[in-house]
Amino acid sequence: MKDLAIVMKLVVREKRDILLSILFGFLAGITAVGLFGASGYLVSKAALIPPLYTLIVVVSIVKLLGFVRAISRYAERYFSHRATFTILSHLRVSFYEKLEPLAPGIFQKYRSGDLLARIVGDVESLQNFFLRVFYPPIVLVIVFLSTIVFTVFYSISIALVLLGGLLITGFVVPYLFALRQRGIDAQVREERGSLSTETTELLYGFRDLKIYQKLAGKKAQLKQSSDHYIQEQEKEGIHASFSHAINTMVSLIVSWVVLALGVYLVTEGKLDGVFLAMLVMISLTVFENTTPMAVFPLHLEDSRRASNRLFSVVRDHDGVAEQVKSSNQLQRGQAYSIDLRHVNFTFPGEARLALECVNLHLSAGSKTAIVGPSGSGKSTLLQLLLKVQTVDTGEIRIGKTPLASLEQESLWHNTNAILQENHFFYGTIRENLLIARDDLADEQLEAALAQVDLDHFNLLDPVLEKGANLSGGEKQRLAMARAMLKGERLWILDEPTSSVDALTEKAIYRHLFKQAKDDTLILVSHRLTGLEKMDNIVVMEHGKIMEEGTFDKLMEKQGYFYEMKQIEKSVFM
Repeated sequence: MKDLAIVMKLVVREKRDILLSILFGFLAGITAVGLFGASGYLVSKAALIPPLYTLIVVVSIVKLLGFVRAISRYAERYFSHRATFTILSHLRVSFYEKLEPLAPGIFQKYRSGDLLARIVGDVESLQNFFLRVFYPPIVLVIVFLSTIVFTVFYSISIALVLLGGLLITGFVVPYLFALRQRGIDAQVREERGSLSTETTELLYGFRDLKIYQKLAGKKAQLKQSSDHYIQEQEKEGIHASFSHAINTMVSLIVSWVVLALGVYLVTEGKLDGVFLAMLVMISLTVFENTTPMAVFPLHLEDSRRASNRLFSVVRDHDGVAEQVKSSNQLQRGQAYSIDLRHVNFTFPGEARLALECVNLHLSAGSKTAIVGPSGSGKSTLLQLLLKVQTVDTGEIRIGKTPLASLEQESLWHNTNAILQENHFFYGTIRENLLIARDDLADEQLEAALAQVDLDHFNLLDPVLEKGANLSGGEKQRLAMARAMLKGERLWILDEPTSSVDALTEKAIYRHLFKQAKDDTLILVSHRLTGLEKMDNIVVMEHGKIMEEGTFDKLMEKQGYFYEMKQIEKSVFM
């Protein structure tokens, strides 16, 4: 319920629309009771042939109540739905504000299909919280209590019957069905998340599945997931229909009890017979307000589960979120030193240390290469420097400022970063380059393309979604051009030219080192050629720093780096 309390806070922000919804909901409910009660009284009174003016007054009241009921129902729908849409808007903004700083690391924990199901499906489910959970019970109680107070003037026993009916249909029956609803709703959401995940993976992996002739099996798996989801939805629908049927049955039984008790009271002379039809009509009508309570357990559990799934995405990262709110910022135009002191890091859900007791000092303006076999922790180290992940223990400093106290946005703003996977948006070459900076002229963009050997591209050439029409080397060179155009003083490059041929790579690095002459540069690479120009080489394996030093010192030492270099020579000679 803690997550649902967050939704509740967003709901009560719309006080005006909430109060108006409750007011007009009460008016619509009480006028409906009055309308049918007056109709019952009119029928009974007309049978006694009263004066004409009496009938005219009662008929006028009936017409007035009908008119007020229609207007109130419309106003109640208008204000309640307006409040709902505004609440959903607040909910999306609030969730995005919490999710956005965590976005780089959140994808390592959640599969994209499941994350999409939470962000879209669970937010949409919460639209029923105000309409079906929050204010219907309030309106129900107010209308019922007002009706019971009115009924007391005619018969205390009938009023007590109505009160008992309120407790059974409004609370007892919904509570009993709510207990079973939890398990059903949990299964529905899990199956929906599974279906979204299978669908996303089929779309993303369609080409590979087709190549390896596994498409039929994946389709069968998707069909099975869809069937399971439909089965759970059917269970949910049957359960809701059964709840509604039980509630309706209890309401009718109460009305029959009111009728029987009213007849008894009339025969005993304790109730004027002209009011019997009115009381029966009131009992039939007032229980219409309990109809929303039949589906109350469904929507309550649906909202509780949706809020739990939604906010669990950001709840597990509260510590990270607090660090993101830090106020310290990097000064632009400076080349900072970097210090790592006793840094340990483990990926969530893993026991193995990804980084173990890493100590490293990188001077301002230095050029550092980090090398080592796959899985040695090179990319993980860069993720920590970019605050995509946070250290378990130890400390990282950028200049003299602890990384934990730096604003994430400030760090990224002052960094030219190229990761192993770089995203390219549907549009043109120009639009993808302007991500670096908005104030760049076409001449600057064309010069950057020339530096990375992409001058055969036109700025208006199209780029498909995820750069589908670009080769792996072209994507890396376009990413390098973006980094060069950004022109900040801290470079963090993760395998930036792994898919580029040796001659082009050499030309790119020549331009890179010329531009980053006085900047701090960190380069992760599997290739050991061309590292002679680096000020420092850090060799990693199994999350530990095995050795570090200049190229010449490491070769003279004939240690781990020397062995790697000899292996590379034997492979490529």
